[in-house]
Amino acid sequence: MNHADIEKKVTERLIRYARVNTQSSPFRGTWPTTPCQMDLARLLADELRSLGANDVYFDENACIVYAGIRSSCPDAPSSPVGLIAHMDTAPDAPGENVRPWVLKGYDGGDILLNSEKGIVMRAEDYPNLQQYIGCDLVLTDGTTLLGGDDKASIAAIMTLAECLAAHPEIPHAPLRLAFTPDEEVGGLARDLDLQRFGAPSAYTLDGDHLGWYEDETFNASEAKILISGRSVHTGTAKGIMVNAVDIAAELMAMLPQDEKPQTTSGIQGFYHVSSCTATCEHASLRMIIRDFDKDRFAAREDFVRKCVKKLQDRYGAERIGLEITLQYRNMKEILEKKPELTERLKQAIADSGIHPVSEPFRGGTDGSSLTWRGLPCPNLSAGYENAHGRFEYVPVQSMAKNVEILMRLCFSPLSGA
Repeated sequence: MNHADIEKKVTERLIRYARVNTQSSPFRGTWPTTPCQMDLARLLADELRSLGANDVYFDENACIVYAGIRSSCPDAPSSPVGLIAHMDTAPDAPGENVRPWVLKGYDGGDILLNSEKGIVMRAEDYPNLQQYIGCDLVLTDGTTLLGGDDKASIAAIMTLAECLAAHPEIPHAPLRLAFTPDEEVGGLARDLDLQRFGAPSAYTLDGDHLGWYEDETFNASEAKILISGRSVHTGTAKGIMVNAVDIAAELMAMLPQDEKPQTTSGIQGFYHVSSCTATCEHASLRMIIRDFDKDRFAAREDFVRKCVKKLQDRYGAERIGLEITLQYRNMKEILEKKPELTERLKQAIADSGIHPVSEPFRGGTDGSSLTWRGLPCPNLSAGYENAHGRFEYVPVQSMAKNVEILMRLCFSPLSGA
């Protein structure tokens, strides 16, 4: 498969996958959170079978697709290369009725996405566009997200699978694939069966900026605070009313004002109240807690507990409940013990003619959770831009280049394998 064929294949796949609504939903409490994710899972399983993949299995309970690509060449690396991408798209912008299209040879100017609605992506608002002058961009009509996060990864992986399945004589490592649901809402590949997956390590594909990789993420937890007030007529409220709205406001005022997402960067941690609903009688807050350093992370959780304790002492312990749930941990603690995984990824990126770039990732990946479950997973960027919004786009050349990077991962033996 030549370069032009690869560009054609990844473009066709992204457009086809993007048209399938797979938007996940927060706060459902069930996995998968939306049944529509099953539609893409079935499509991928059928496509993998038609490509000649082996061990194709669709777990309908967990909404996970598994597959493998054999290598019949005796000189091939023996240790399998695992690749994982998520099928869901973010709930931050509309994800239904996606209308993808391709802008050939971007010229560096503003992009008219929708003439009927007058929706324009202005170049000055999105400076990263200037990196893609001359490239072909997959876009939407400006009314929905595209879903390149993470369907650009799926398109690259499936194109790789097609190429390797058609050429088992190529000396590549065996390939193990998995496509998972609900990454955008904290699923983090929670139901991935590591034994069925069948690889001792893997690479997740997720994130923007071609050539970037991650082997360090936040430690993360979520705090849920429930507040019970007492309502009474305002005319006779003195000494009786307990306003849950006021208590919620007091709690938020206790948080350091310079330790929020909008005031921090780099390796700085933060507290973020992601939602607050409140009436006089009831208030509910959700807060995420983040830090790269495990000791600072533990101190942040303790700080939230102390804030709640102060309010409990003031208003009564029975009025304020707190639950802190660990979401994921910094993968660096594990991956620094297996440096060959990251070095192999960096070499594959460099051998593809791209300078590898990394910085501590101010978020998490499926690999954050999987690494701590025993499947070490550095992350390779998918190359999309402006994810989670109506102005999302994917350069075709970035997807094609990721296919090349993945090829090189499959061709190079893992140290010690």
